Formats: sequence, structure tokens, C-alpha cells
Amino acid sequence: MSRLTERFAQLRARGETALIPFVTAGDPDLATTEALVPALALAGADAIELGVPFSDPTAEGPTIQRASERALRAGASLRKVLQLVARVRHSVDVPIVLMGYANNLLAMGEEAFAAAAAEVGVDGLIAVDLPPEEGETLHAALRAHGVDPILLAAPTTRPDRLEMLAKRTAGFLYLVSITGTTGARRSVSETLEQEVRAVRAVSDVPVCVGFGVSTPEHAAQIGRFADGVVVGSALVERIERATSRDAAVADAAAFVAELKKALS
Repeated sequence: MSRLTERFAQLRARGETALIPFVTAGDPDLATTEALVPALALAGADAIELGVPFSDPTAEGPTIQRASERALRAGASLRKVLQLVARVRHSVDVPIVLMGYANNLLAMGEEAFAAAAAEVGVDGLIAVDLPPEEGETLHAALRAHGVDPILLAAPTTRPDRLEMLAKRTAGFLYLVSITGTTGARRSVSETLEQEVRAVRAVSDVPVCVGFGVSTPEHAAQIGRFADGVVVGSALVERIERATSRDAAVADAAAFVAELKKALS
């Protein structure tokens, strides 16, 4: 049983909704991220998504685009993110998921990446721009090394394709709550609960909702019907506004604690 599967089983047994904060690794530098990860875990994160910075993050809105730019300027790379995971894994026992783009993964090599990710303690991978039909060899390599390939579904996903994604994903299914890019939104889609039910009609895989979740009220609303909530841009905005590393860590941890309280 993977660490993600075990965590969701524990949460379901307690009737809890998972909180999964997202931060861009290396924003504004790798040392800040290294301090953030254990702080977020202590604040109540049930799993942590680390975005691998990329020069053309097509799924991201302006907030995370800027975070990727800052991280790349500071020297972040896929290999350095993996090294960071190795360092924090000694003090963090929650699942760690990498979220990134196929270019970085393919440049490193599918087998080499899967082996390296497993060795440092990565629990799952979300390759944003890699559809399952084109990711079969990478997903097979990940599974062989005990890393969960996590697939995404959108509000526009056809029912037959949704069933395929729900059956092929591992760890959880990432349900994008909106059409468009990441970014904080003012309200939650009225059709979101229906979309979660559509997944549950064909699979018991945990369903986590992301893109646009920006407040404790959003988290609480989604937590009534989803297995997990992913919060990214609203958290990255706090890191961006912080005037020091200590302030970034403190502000981010306080926000995660507030979100987790709303889900309790």
C-alpha cells in the first residue's frame, strides 16, 4: 500500500477531508521551500504538492507563473527538487507529490526519473500536460518503483473518459474545479459536487479538488463531498508577499492551519 493510499484510508476511517497545499519548489529559493515543507506538515497538511518549476507552465495562472520564474532564476531544477525531497523526507512523514510538466521528466529519462523519485521518497507524480495515452511508459515505470501516477480530470471530461481516468489513476484523482488555468477564485463551481459523484459512480478512488480553491470557506464547502482539497495559488500569493524567509514560512503555515481547521 502506497503512502498516499494509506493516508486516504486513515482519513476516510476518521471521516476527514485531506488538505493538500501546493508550493512551487525553489520559490523564492530552495532553502525557503526546505523550511516550508516541514512547517506545512506540522500545520496540518495531509500531503504536500511540490511544483517543479518550468519555463512554460501552460496550466498555471499568473501567480504560479511568477513563482516558477522566481524559482528558475534562483537555480531550481528537477534534480535539485529531488535532492530537496531527500533532505526533508527525514523529518516529514506525510506524502509528497511532485507536480510538473513532461518536458522536464522526459529530458531526465522516464526510468531514471521514476527510480530517482522513489529513492528520495516521492509518493506521487502529476504530469500536467501528459495525457494517459502518451504517458503509459512513464506511468508503468512509476508504478514499478512504487510511485503513484496521479491523473487529472476536468469539468469538460466526457463520462467514458472520466471512467478510464478514475480506473487508471493511483493515489487519488485530481479533479480540476474549473476550465482554464490555476488561480484563486471567488466562488466554487455549482456543478462540482455532481462531478465528484460521477467519479464515485465508477470508482472508489479518492477524489481531490484543486484549481481556484482560495479560502477556508471554499475548502469547507468542497470538503463536504470530496476526499481532498488542493490549495495552491492562494498559498503561493502569501509566499510572494512575504518580506523574509521566516515570514513566508510563518504566513504559509498559519494559512494551512486555518484551512485544515475549516475541514475538521
